Amino acid sequence: MNSEQQNGGGSELGSFLRARRARVTPEDVGLTTGSGLRRTPGLRREELATLARISIDYYVRLERGKETRPSASVVDSLARALLLEDDELEHLRSLAARAARSAPEPPAAPSRTVRPGVKLLLESLRPHPAHVVSRTNDLLAANPGGLRLLPGIEDWPARERNIARYLFLHPTSRDLFHDWNTQIRGCVARLRALAGTDPDAPDLTHLAGELLLKSPEFARLWERYDIKGHSHGRKTFHHPDVGDLTLGYQSMELEGTPGHRMVTYYTEPDTADHDAMVLLDMLGQEQPAKGTPAHNGLAAAKDDPNSPGPDLHRPFS
Repeated sequence: MNSEQQNGGGSELGSFLRARRARVTPEDVGLTTGSGLRRTPGLRREELATLARISIDYYVRLERGKETRPSASVVDSLARALLLEDDELEHLRSLAARAARSAPEPPAAPSRTVRPGVKLLLESLRPHPAHVVSRTNDLLAANPGGLRLLPGIEDWPARERNIARYLFLHPTSRDLFHDWNTQIRGCVARLRALAGTDPDAPDLTHLAGELLLKSPEFARLWERYDIKGHSHGRKTFHHPDVGDLTLGYQSMELEGTPGHRMVTYYTEPDTADHDAMVLLDMLGQEQPAKGTPAHNGLAAAKDDPNSPGPDLHRPFS
């Protein structure tokens, strides 16, 4: 880790600015380039500084984490110059606010507990697959179809069931998702957004550190610093138990929790996809997850604060 990276908030702000600068071409912002070879992907520092109407020295200090208190007007000017969308602008503002704090706040260990009422909601949604995930995509609870939708994940110990880990490390995932590349991009974008505002969170450092070591695809996407995920849409599965099915999905934040989300899948009645979804629920009910306690058809990860997480050989930077 270099000296610039040691300034946690400033380095995340600089990393985001560098990543977005590399994605904007001179043509995107109306600049004319000469015929010579450009060694810098995207905009040069001086070009971005000029577009944002700030000094080159000041911008260099921002990227290097040596300037940590940009004004709101500077942040907005940079956002316009970088052609940021609304959610990217909000992320940039969050990074600037965090960099300005004199001392980082100690990260809190997020709870994995799923309230009984939420588990009842999961059960009531059957035969629609549904599960609850943490802010880092730990699979905390699921109804039968919600667990069986990810074939093979039930073979992992409950504390290791994580959808990001499944996407990148389970051999079934590449064949399961029709658009696997789209799925992994959205997954990393959500984790990257969390890293920008809470980079020292223990749940995130364990997961990101493991995936950076084990998955070249994850490492490549992590460096891109995309932060725009997806909360709804449609997914097509090539499922080994029920065949091909296309389901709509909706992700919903659960208020009063440390970032937990409920993800529910659905499809139109009287269709082949609906029949496959019903069969998936039946199969999940008939074969409870290995090593997972079942209650009214629900599979839930045990909230054991003393249980060790995955090995972490190297923290992410």
